[in-house]
Amino acid sequence: MTALRWAGFLKRSGHRVTIGQEYEGESLDLLIALHARRSHRSVTRFHRRQPTSPLVVALTGTDLYIDLKRNGRARRSLDLATRIIVLQPKAREELRPEWRDKARVIFQSVARQRGGSREAARDASRSRRFFDVCVVGHLRPVKDPFRAGLAARLLPESSRIRVLHLGGAMSEEMARRARAEMETNPRYLWLGEQPPARVRRVLLRSRLCVLSSRLEGGANVVSEAIVAGTPVLSSRIAGSVGLLGEDYPGYFRTGDTKGLAELLRRAESDPAYLAELEGWCERLAPLFDPALEGAAWAELIEELSNHFIPSGE
Repeated sequence: MTALRWAGFLKRSGHRVTIGQEYEGESLDLLIALHARRSHRSVTRFHRRQPTSPLVVALTGTDLYIDLKRNGRARRSLDLATRIIVLQPKAREELRPEWRDKARVIFQSVARQRGGSREAARDASRSRRFFDVCVVGHLRPVKDPFRAGLAARLLPESSRIRVLHLGGAMSEEMARRARAEMETNPRYLWLGEQPPARVRRVLLRSRLCVLSSRLEGGANVVSEAIVAGTPVLSSRIAGSVGLLGEDYPGYFRTGDTKGLAELLRRAESDPAYLAELEGWCERLAPLFDPALEGAAWAELIEELSNHFIPSGE
């Protein structure tokens, strides 16, 4: 989805764009590689074939917080990169000084709902019986996907909170665990993998979105939730702090079930706290305007064209 969105910005700027799983040796003015480790073979092949052409490497959370510490190929990709894309400003702290100088921050944008009032659509679609809290993400250990469900178990009997979990199971073990959680936890509903339009509808009608990941480079669901007007409760990880800010009032410690349960209880029972979260996210929403993401890509391409692409080519 990231590749498709970026390709759209570049095409609208008049560039010819091809998306592929791997660079096959074709002649290009510019290569944009997603993931430093996984794209390493394409990065090195392009550099050998076109050593003076610009090469952009975009970093994921796995790159930043795991691979750059452990994997020489990931580090070599950044050595070869002309520019490095990160999705939130705090990611720069994970980079060596020589990489940091090449880094550019591009926030992942989200298009606002067209036609009518977002607030009216949100209010009309919200459940009157439940205080819905959504979790959006595939069932993978790094996502700590059941933390919201476990926290919901600790809520008082009077709570109306229901956890709606959207995301595919990446293993049969995860699927079994999700089904078992539904059987024993009346507050948890696993909806499985859903098309983007359904995800947006659930985000719009939810009162909160929980991101419980152990690491993220800059989760797109954070920007999606903010643009939908749905405040986020997030594990305090660098990828979220880079998007939401150091002092955001909706953090809990990674893996802290009791801490998340307390935030859920407070958001449901304390209108002032919920309004504080909503106001904070509303102020952040302009960061995720597609016009800004498109402009950031246009600025980067112009910079590379002026310095690395010969005039007239």
